[in-house]
Amino acid sequence: MATGAPIPMPTDALPHEALLTLTQWLSPGYPVGAFSYSHGLEWAVEVGDVRSASDLSDWLSSVLEHGAGLSDAMLLTAAHRADDDPALAEVAELAEALAPSAERALETLKQGAAFARTTRDVWGMDLPDMAYPVAVGRAARLQGIPLRPTATLYLHSLAANLVSAGIRLVPLGQTEGQTCLSRLTPLCQRVAQEAIARPLDLIASSCVLADIASMKHETQYSRIFRS
Repeated sequence: MATGAPIPMPTDALPHEALLTLTQWLSPGYPVGAFSYSHGLEWAVEVGDVRSASDLSDWLSSVLEHGAGLSDAMLLTAAHRADDDPALAEVAELAEALAPSAERALETLKQGAAFARTTRDVWGMDLPDMAYPVAVGRAARLQGIPLRPTATLYLHSLAANLVSAGIRLVPLGQTEGQTCLSRLTPLCQRVAQEAIARPLDLIASSCVLADIASMKHETQYSRIFRS
């Protein structure tokens, strides 16, 4: 897996150009197809587990703190720190193996491939197709973008996409959705910090209902999302 030479950098410093690059990569306009995935939320709404803005906030807090949010941020961290191709390949393989359902595997691999393809074409970097958080972490390392803001903005982007799905599914008003996202912002910062400090061999998920929802969604009769 040829990936190019990584650029060493401090953890926190974020030049303006790097901030704008991260904003572009993790914005809804970047063509990774994030709008088509609900991470199992569509099933949770269908069966009544999420029926209000408060329910959505609680559900997404669990996803961020105990589920894919934390584990994705840990994988992103490991990819950012990988010093050679074999180390990066191990992280990519682990990310794929940890997907709890076929749809969640599709979600992370398709988004990761789309992110890598666009980023290769625009920035000219040697970035293989990998699971989404791994691709983002590696791209940030190759582009010289610090780890902490990358992990934090990745989590905020994940939360924003799922809030957008919740607005359509519950349904909620735009103000309720933005209020929910605002309340999740400090959690994104805290989870990013925890992910950076935790060794990869402690990666785990205890967000069981969200994992089950992604499995149930595979056979949901009427659906508008791919996961």
